[in-house]
Amino acid sequence: QVRLVESGGGLVQYGGSLRLSCEASGIIFSTYKMGWYRQARGKQREQVATISSTNGTNYADSVKGRFTISRDNAQNTVYMQMNSLKPEDTAVYYCRAYSPIIAGLEYWGQGTQVTVSS
Repeated sequence: QVRLVESGGGLVQYGGSLRLSCEASGIIFSTYKMGWYRQARGKQREQVATISSTNGTNYADSVKGRFTISRDNAQNTVYMQMNSLKPEDTAVYYCRAYSPIIAGLEYWGQGTQVTVSS
């Protein structure tokens, strides 16, 4: 059974920092691309950052220079360090694991709430 479990969300003030974690089980973690996505209330889910199995990264323009995605294959965990948080970063953040080889093979976590107060 595949599980992705996010943690690290919470309430933080404007300009603060949080570190999200997503621990995976049931997959060969090192072979999967990993990503963080977010969905604000009333909006569509959007991609925030992704990291490949070879540590290539990609970021949404809105978070470049503030967020950093990383992975630890030994711990089956992907992280996202979020600095200089803004109220517009408020959303439920989801972790996604997807195969770079098999189209459509993907798994999602249950999400963690991040709230940034102004």
